[in-house]
Amino acid sequence: MTASHVAALAKALPSAAQIRADVERALAEDIGTGDATADLLPAEGRATATLTCREDAVLCGTAWFDACFRQLDPNVSITWTAADGDRIPAGIRLAEIRGQARALVTAERSALNFLQLLSATATVTGRYVDAIAGTRTRLLDTRKTIPGLRMAQKYAVLCGGGVNHRVGLFDALLVKENHIAAAGGIAAAVRAGREKHPGLLLEVEVENQSELEQALAAGVDRVMLDNYTPEQLAEAVRFVDGRVSLEVSGNVEIDTIRAIAETGVDYISSGALTKHVRAIDLSLRLQMDAN
Repeated sequence: MTASHVAALAKALPSAAQIRADVERALAEDIGTGDATADLLPAEGRATATLTCREDAVLCGTAWFDACFRQLDPNVSITWTAADGDRIPAGIRLAEIRGQARALVTAERSALNFLQLLSATATVTGRYVDAIAGTRTRLLDTRKTIPGLRMAQKYAVLCGGGVNHRVGLFDALLVKENHIAAAGGIAAAVRAGREKHPGLLLEVEVENQSELEQALAAGVDRVMLDNYTPEQLAEAVRFVDGRVSLEVSGNVEIDTIRAIAETGVDYISSGALTKHVRAIDLSLRLQMDAN
């Protein structure tokens, strides 16, 4: 990872307050009135836990992992051998955690849940980015995120080498089929958008050549080409000729994304990065310290 990428990730990492809130919710739903099984351990016992990754992955979520343990044991010691955004091989020992034994076993599941989820998002993103390497196209995420963890997953997309689309409904206009129908057409929708939110990026989704021409005539900033074939995409790129940026959505999979990128579009957005998640296989093994 380059120094510039490291700096960009540090800037994009959600605030400490946001991470703390995420972790507080996770611990509250898991611990409830108390960890009954942890009560079986000696109250003053201390332990050392070793974290291992069992498959190739892109690491993401270390701040959430750390916060789970620190909320239960402020003096816990956590030593990492890798950082967010690093590509890690199967079998690597990722971290060593030393602290109160009860705190370690109580925080374990929540900590692993965050790390395996966010590393999964980063890993899938990395695979998609690799698939379009050498093209001019950049990979975007979507709003198809796990409720309550959008900022965490968008950070994970950056760790995997992707680019964030709009955060939510407030920071850009994306005019889709239902908006167009309700507003009375593409031109009317774009005109209303410019009047009400002149400072926001305005993108319109189109499904055919006629709608593409209408969007260009209306003066949009970006066009989303929905469910176009590669042949149709190539024709759209030639027709637009750089007048606005073009984004592709719909039917984007790991085995189709290269052909899409090679048409010359500017962006490809995929909900698969954040909603089709298979957790990364992690293992945390604990050993009680000698008295």
